[in-house]
Amino acid sequence: MLIHAVLAFALLETLALAVVLWIWAHRVPGARLLVLFLAGVAVWVVGNELPNWVGPEVEPLAIKLVSSAPVVSAVFLHFCVVFCRVPLGRIGLGAAYALGGASTLLAWVRSPGYLIHAPSFGWVAVPTTVGLVASVAWVVLGITGLSVLAVGFMRASQPRRSQIAAVGASCVWGALCLAGYLMAAMQLPMTPWPLFGLPAYSLILVYGILRYRVFVVNAWARRALAWTLLLALGAGVVALTPLLPFESRWLGGLAVAVSCLALNGPVRRVAERLIFPGGQVSVNDLAAWRTALQPAETPVELAAIASGLIGSRVGLEVPVVVGEGAGEAPLPSSDVPSLHCTRGADGWRCQLLGWDAAPPGPRHAAEMFGAVLADAAARVEQAQVLAARERERQLQARLAELGALAATVAHDIRNPLNIISMAVAAAPSATRREVADQVGRISHLTSDLLDYAKPWKLNPAPLDLAARVRALALRWPAVSLGPGLDAPLWIEADARRLDQALTNLLENANTAVAAGPAPAEPDAQGGVVTAAPRTRTRVHLDADRSVDAVRLHVCDDGPGVPPEIRERLFEPFASRSAGGTGLGLAIVARILAAHGGSVALSERAPWSTCFTLTFPARP
Repeated sequence: MLIHAVLAFALLETLALAVVLWIWAHRVPGARLLVLFLAGVAVWVVGNELPNWVGPEVEPLAIKLVSSAPVVSAVFLHFCVVFCRVPLGRIGLGAAYALGGASTLLAWVRSPGYLIHAPSFGWVAVPTTVGLVASVAWVVLGITGLSVLAVGFMRASQPRRSQIAAVGASCVWGALCLAGYLMAAMQLPMTPWPLFGLPAYSLILVYGILRYRVFVVNAWARRALAWTLLLALGAGVVALTPLLPFESRWLGGLAVAVSCLALNGPVRRVAERLIFPGGQVSVNDLAAWRTALQPAETPVELAAIASGLIGSRVGLEVPVVVGEGAGEAPLPSSDVPSLHCTRGADGWRCQLLGWDAAPPGPRHAAEMFGAVLADAAARVEQAQVLAARERERQLQARLAELGALAATVAHDIRNPLNIISMAVAAAPSATRREVADQVGRISHLTSDLLDYAKPWKLNPAPLDLAARVRALALRWPAVSLGPGLDAPLWIEADARRLDQALTNLLENANTAVAAGPAPAEPDAQGGVVTAAPRTRTRVHLDADRSVDAVRLHVCDDGPGVPPEIRERLFEPFASRSAGGTGLGLAIVARILAAHGGSVALSERAPWSTCFTLTFPARP
């Protein structure tokens, strides 16, 4: 019978689609669960069709295969939870699998049904009371899965919402198709025509998910739809040939061939518009894209907005990279379309990667969008340059004001300090020592303030950072050096300013180590000694390099940086030590910025505090 051939085709199609989905499982959350579900559907179809293929003597095996439906429904529910990211929890999933497993086990132990012969279908399974209980279980699990899909649909945004809608639509379609088995079991005097639509069930399910993840799937769908439309057109022409005043198979075949050739182009364009909507770009579309990209202030924001715009246009998730990272990003595979916008010698340009499977319409839309994105990237770059210049102007203005103030303060404070020092000349030694310390602290603050505020002029030259650090570390015997400083690390830097930055950091590290408590260490019996002996090195220097940067790490195991000053650590007058001026790290940050680098507080085990200095690498 034709209907059993259709069901056999549905079985083979389901298995083939399961293999396709397994290949791209890394692109879809919960895809392996969906593969397992499709395998369960295939087992269920085999159970229903096995008596019609072999004979009623396989009834026990066929009934057991059909009785696996509750477990398959539990797998479907699990897939819905993972795919929709709905927090059902382990208890909820465990209850679902317990219900499905118990129902299937009950059906296997007891008699869940028997076979009858329906004249319009053949052998079909009819449930007993136990089978009805198992059926209720898989219906409850299926409805729960649909409820999870509904919750996920309400929470999701495009294109995930469309994926969830496709899963829900396939479930509704599958339920309508399975009504054909109910018609056969009720022995209705008609062919169970809903079963003819079963091959479309797994196709809708898998394509609805992969459509928004894998570009080449849409190319296949476009070709399949075009061939289907052409076959339908040919069948229509064949159906109309009896209306001709004469009968000729040759003329009928010729009419079919001519019709298909004449309408091949229009049919393919129709298929392209159905699979890839939005291929035509109008002036209004270009204006809307420019307006939507206007609020972006950074390349990252621009890339995020652009990804949403082009993704909604072609119905796919399209990664967009703007800026320096575009040239370094790994090339995607051929089934992942992406846009990489980079700045070259002739300005900004967008490169389309992974669009080989796209038809001309969507590819043209992506190219037009890329041109708009390149203009937006140039605007963002210009805005950032202007903003940087304005920040630099404001900084220089503040530094000029601070320098004038510092010069005045330094001039006016030196005389009182000298008078104070002479006034305590006859005081006890402890008093003289305390006054001298405080006078030195004020003098140090004045010197740092003058140095921070005055204009700088760097004299950069090629130097070996590793050799410079090794020589500087000789002043601090307790400082250890890491293996990253063994090989030369060439940079362009002002040697005097570099020494100043490193000296500030090393002084801060040694001060923090001397002031902070020694870390606790375990004793031989496993207990904790509250005060560890300070015989080991507690300041450490190391370095590493990448293609475009050299990084120097200055670490210590002192008390660490208080959380309340972490955000403003490199601002003036923020200090982690009680006697600090609060300008040492600010001067370090300014020195690194003047060299085109940066300094940051980083994490490097086992050290409690680590400052990482990043310099542009010299080729």
